[in-house]
Amino acid sequence: MPRSPTRCRTPDRPFFRARPRPPRTGRHRTGSARTPWALAGALLLAAVTGGCGSSDRDDVLRVGMDLNYRPFEMRDPAGNPAGVSVDLAEALAASMDRPLRIVPMDFQGLLPALQSGGIDLVISSMTRTAERERQIAFSDPYVATGLCLLVSADSDITGITDLNQAGRTVVVRTGTTGHVYAQNHLNQATVLPQELPETCLAEVVNGNADAFIYDQWSVLEYAAAHPQRTRAIAAPFQIEHWAIGMRRGEDDLREQVNGFLEEFRRDGGFARIEQRYPELEQRRRQLRELGLPFIFQVGDTGNAPPTADAAD
Repeated sequence: MPRSPTRCRTPDRPFFRARPRPPRTGRHRTGSARTPWALAGALLLAAVTGGCGSSDRDDVLRVGMDLNYRPFEMRDPAGNPAGVSVDLAEALAASMDRPLRIVPMDFQGLLPALQSGGIDLVISSMTRTAERERQIAFSDPYVATGLCLLVSADSDITGITDLNQAGRTVVVRTGTTGHVYAQNHLNQATVLPQELPETCLAEVVNGNADAFIYDQWSVLEYAAAHPQRTRAIAAPFQIEHWAIGMRRGEDDLREQVNGFLEEFRRDGGFARIEQRYPELEQRRRQLRELGLPFIFQVGDTGNAPPTADAAD
């Protein structure tokens, strides 16, 4: 299993709890009171997000993620785990009074690592799907996104219904929800699976494909990077949700995670995360201009259905 980075994450900012609470006594071995901020700082120092030793506690929260999706999962200039998902994991661990260990790995290895007990949770922009729910359990959603289209700048395509016809070529990333959707709904078009999203983008930019089906965030980024050759149809034609993955049967853990997400959202935790990343604030403005909701506007998360299938 891939190891954590070689350097520890430094305490450049404190953890933040889902809701600061008054100091409590009698909870810790010493019986002394600790403020939430002091506890958060202690947890940060005890967290093992790098290969620099291990905590002397046996309740370390091990969170797996693929650090290749900015600004959600990435590395900082020093090579340490960083991003929205890391911030969320830090806040979750602090709310549970547990040290945190970020365990980086390839996305395809996350579910096997979870099922084998190598990690406790997956927080990695993972779509909650029906197929995955047959293997693991999920929290309530914390992000609402969806499948969108990247098309040529001069294309006459206005939506997904324009693609299901002979002569159309649709490029998809292999194994993603876009791939599954195209296989199930675009039987008249030619579906062209590719392993890398950059290859899919190139097919549209070079005029070899009429559309690329992918997540909203990426589609908008690609369109902004290639405004002369592409444009985004940003309104999702299939809504998807990201959620935190855990082993089936761990009902107490799921209740803890769901309680944290509810309180974190209510107390403005996601708004604070958003303020740390200019990309998020910029995307919020962009979606507002398009009349579309931002990703953290999940709505009634408890009743959100799983997406049919996915690898992203």
